[in-house]
Amino acid sequence: MSQKQEIETFWGFISRSIDRILACLDGLPEDDLNWRPLENANSLYVLATHILGTTEENLLGVLCGQPTHRQREAEFAAQGPSVEPINARWLALQKVIRQSLEQLPPGELEREREHPRRGQLTGLEVLIVVARHAAEHMGHAELTRDLLFAERGRTLPARTY
Repeated sequence: MSQKQEIETFWGFISRSIDRILACLDGLPEDDLNWRPLENANSLYVLATHILGTTEENLLGVLCGQPTHRQREAEFAAQGPSVEPINARWLALQKVIRQSLEQLPPGELEREREHPRRGQLTGLEVLIVVARHAAEHMGHAELTRDLLFAERGRTLPARTY
């Protein structure tokens, strides 16, 4: 498989996982977006904010070598009145990431680089970390949404996957 094919495959999994995370927030009012199943658990708004921050940092910053200005701790305190700012950020971020990944020179998936919390990783390992992390939070968001609906006595929306 070529580098371009590997990147496209991983990006497909990553973007679909993030799309499913954001789908958990669709149509929810402010109270639901910021609801936490337990005191120290994450809300849907936090999960969405966090996955965008970590994806940006890892793909644009670590893999593509671009400057990013992530505030990781702020992601876990995030609250918001609607999902629109998150959706807008995701639309813009997707475009930048896609363009940046397309411009990676040959050999970048084999080259090691320094990750801020994980030490030395190859470009391929960065893609694996992001895909795994997005999938974990996809399940986390779906479970949080299910718990929210159970708490509120609502019927869960039909699954489309």
